[in-house]
Amino acid sequence: MTRFPPPMSLLAELTHRCPLACPYCSNPLSLDRRQSELETQDWVRILEEAAALGVLQVHFSGGEPMARADLPALVHHASSLNLYTNLITSGVLITQATLAALDEAGLDHIQLSFQDVTETGAERIGGLRGAQERKLAAARLIRARGLPLTLNFVIHRENADRVAQMLDLAHELGAGRVEIAHTQYYGWGLKNRDLLMPSAAQLDAATDAVVKARARFGNSLAIDYVTPDYHADQPKPCMGGWGQRFLNVTPSGKVLPCHAAETIPDVTFPNVMEHALGEIWQDSALFNLFRGTAWMPEPCQSCALKEIDWGGCRCQALALTGDARATDPVCARSDRHEVVVAAAEAGHDGDFAYRRFTGTGRNETG
Repeated sequence: MTRFPPPMSLLAELTHRCPLACPYCSNPLSLDRRQSELETQDWVRILEEAAALGVLQVHFSGGEPMARADLPALVHHASSLNLYTNLITSGVLITQATLAALDEAGLDHIQLSFQDVTETGAERIGGLRGAQERKLAAARLIRARGLPLTLNFVIHRENADRVAQMLDLAHELGAGRVEIAHTQYYGWGLKNRDLLMPSAAQLDAATDAVVKARARFGNSLAIDYVTPDYHADQPKPCMGGWGQRFLNVTPSGKVLPCHAAETIPDVTFPNVMEHALGEIWQDSALFNLFRGTAWMPEPCQSCALKEIDWGGCRCQALALTGDARATDPVCARSDRHEVVVAAAEAGHDGDFAYRRFTGTGRNETG
């Protein structure tokens, strides 16, 4: 029986609760409520199983992971297992006390998200008044404490013209790394795709700003630039290849090869409350569904790049063609490439559908 190398990273989605309502959020449209979240002891077991499997990094995410009171305990346990710990946070719940607890628990790194560089832009996207001020304060607290800091800016139609200012802010705040990440169209991002899609001219301008900033800041600021697939003609490998480098545990315990895999119909999603993490990684039907190259249709099957892009993104293929097994239509060789071209040109202004729990009219945070 084939045994697969262990994943490098575990994305631990502790909760879908969040004070923000970002319309590009990659969380599913049907959010897990607090009562369905895994308990502390469940996450402790998951971390132990991840370390035994060979995972090297754990990324605590959400929603907003700081909505979980047990986050410092989970960070401490992960650190005791020699897992590298990264917190992916909006920063709006960071105070001196909460940050001290995380630092003392052994947290290795913080990735702090910003919705924009302007207060108006940030509040329009995040939907929380005063969030920008709290994020700036959080960044300064993080640096004062000496923790490594990455800033993450999600780029879209409404803020793509301010990439240069975003990079300047990252340098000013003392971040060691910044991500300029164009919206990935899954979950709420897919629902709002036409309102978020930047124009080709905006993409070119954003790319130019990144190139100039890399020359200006040199080694003092690492800049990661994630371009949007919809303006490309060759797909990127989804999460380094389906079931090859990454696994995601949702707040309710589903284990996924990528954060959008729940959109794929007619498949069974294994759960950590029923199966061990190692068993799921090696043997589950879901993780083996698109592993390797045997599943690929033409023209992927005969493509020289098939072990480089691994067929592109299955969830993107599903979103654009209705078939998760189809050639990713981002590929210029796909007979459905025109749907990507049309989507990339469909951007327009309007009112967002904000990320919220259905039926509440607001976000759950506590």
